[in-house]
Amino acid sequence: MGADVEKIPFTKMQGAGNDYVYLNGFTQEVKEPGELAVRISDRHFGVGSDGLVIVGPSAVADIRMRMFNADGTEAEMCGNASRCVAKFAHDAGLTRKKIIRLETGAGVKTVELKFSGGEVIGATVDMGEPVLKPGLIPVAMPGQGPGITGEAIEVGGQEYRFTAVSMGNPHAVVMVENPDALDLPVLGPQFENHPWFPRRVNTEFVQVLGRDRIRMRVWERGAGETLACGTGACAALVACVLNGLTDREALVGLRGGELKIRWDAADNHVYMSGPAVTVFEGVYFY
Repeated sequence: MGADVEKIPFTKMQGAGNDYVYLNGFTQEVKEPGELAVRISDRHFGVGSDGLVIVGPSAVADIRMRMFNADGTEAEMCGNASRCVAKFAHDAGLTRKKIIRLETGAGVKTVELKFSGGEVIGATVDMGEPVLKPGLIPVAMPGQGPGITGEAIEVGGQEYRFTAVSMGNPHAVVMVENPDALDLPVLGPQFENHPWFPRRVNTEFVQVLGRDRIRMRVWERGAGETLACGTGACAALVACVLNGLTDREALVGLRGGELKIRWDAADNHVYMSGPAVTVFEGVYFY
């Protein structure tokens, strides 16, 4: 092994199957995080993950997270990663608080840790208010009004109905009869790169099972299909409520597990609860 090889300690974590590699930004400097994200996320030649998360100091909160997709692009926010960041910070002794203020690219979020036997097993994240104005999501749709709820869009020669929501990052929520029947490797990129979405888009394909339960598959911008997406689950519930399909609290079933989502009528904030799990630790040779 050459002397110029850098050894990078890392922690692999997952929240409902949404897995990332986490680095301690308090003790190590990452000069090219986007490039590192591509290499370390590779499931054959790297650690294998949906992306890279750097946990570092913040001037406005307790902790700051920077999140990079597997393709190297930086994302504003990741709900599942935010729970894992809070657990990472607690387990590494970066903070002893049980309610952590977390700086993200989508603003400061509050994360309340959940414990069992003294161990952090999950968290509830105040994801803030959903953004519904098309220009802020952003969506550049011809003739759009103040919001986009159940509007028609043509993708791959077929018409779908979508609802646009931002949870700090853009989402298109599409109601379908059976998410498992979709050819997501084909359909996902067509939505992601549709010209109506100037910053690309995360797409949730949602089946309503009842007033308090939905299930979905998700195609994440810059990562492809993932087993779970926290911001996507939040956007899906908001879209279901806007379309009159569910109550304001529901369990969201994803391929990697369940998330509990609540859109509070009093403060208009969306709250997400779910697991945070450390998978393993190691050293990556870069």
